[in-house]
Amino acid sequence: MIPAPTGATRLYVIVGDPIAQVRSPAGVSAEFAARGHDGILVPVQVATADLPEFLSVAGRLMNLDGIVVTIPHKFACYQACASTTERAHFLRTVNLMRRRADGSWHGDMVDGLGFVGAARAKGIDPRGMRALLVGAGGAGSAIALALVEAGVGELAIHDSAAERRDTLIGRLNGLGKAPVRAGTVDPAGFDFVANATPAGMKQGDPLPVDVTRLAPSAYCGCVITKPEISPFIAAARALGCVTATGTDMYRQHQGIMVDFLLGIDGD
Repeated sequence: MIPAPTGATRLYVIVGDPIAQVRSPAGVSAEFAARGHDGILVPVQVATADLPEFLSVAGRLMNLDGIVVTIPHKFACYQACASTTERAHFLRTVNLMRRRADGSWHGDMVDGLGFVGAARAKGIDPRGMRALLVGAGGAGSAIALALVEAGVGELAIHDSAAERRDTLIGRLNGLGKAPVRAGTVDPAGFDFVANATPAGMKQGDPLPVDVTRLAPSAYCGCVITKPEISPFIAAARALGCVTATGTDMYRQHQGIMVDFLLGIDGD
């Protein structure tokens, strides 16, 4: 049970637009309690135009120790950080911020760790696989890096924003670890298919890939948490694919998030 907050409770917020879909507040708050930390995570909905003002106010709230960042603020919040982990700096994006001793923000990006962790929890090792990733935004960029670091044999990235896609491809190829190229919505021939877009959150959204071209042997993962089973995951399961949802991803990185927010991540 999460204790009732008091005047001494340390405050953490998760910021996004929309925000109703997030699952983090209850889980992170419960994890704080389990670790004996008097803290609570609450959701705040902030429009893109209002983010600079929000961050200015957040910096002056003396009992606010951390920020969890979701769509669409991950790139902008990177710019607000005085320091970051190496992976966040490489990606120029964050999904976590904690207050430093001097009052400024230190950031990290762990979406990729959660996504690959969810695959491994389902018995899927990405090493050597041909992977297709749809979405090169904040979460997609982190997943792309995590897949390359996990040793995929090849990574194809599809995004409707060609410049953003190509920039990410260039940076990943610069690592010299796995060939990365532009992809399409056709998943034929891929062992690992990842949706890192919001497609499926709203009724009538198009599917992120042509599911008629999915192989039943392909692994399919999705970042969407609401609905818990996205239309993409439902279609993949109907074909017999091994799948993981956005909630599976979140469960994998909840502990990593809390470690970072409490400053016990070693970075």
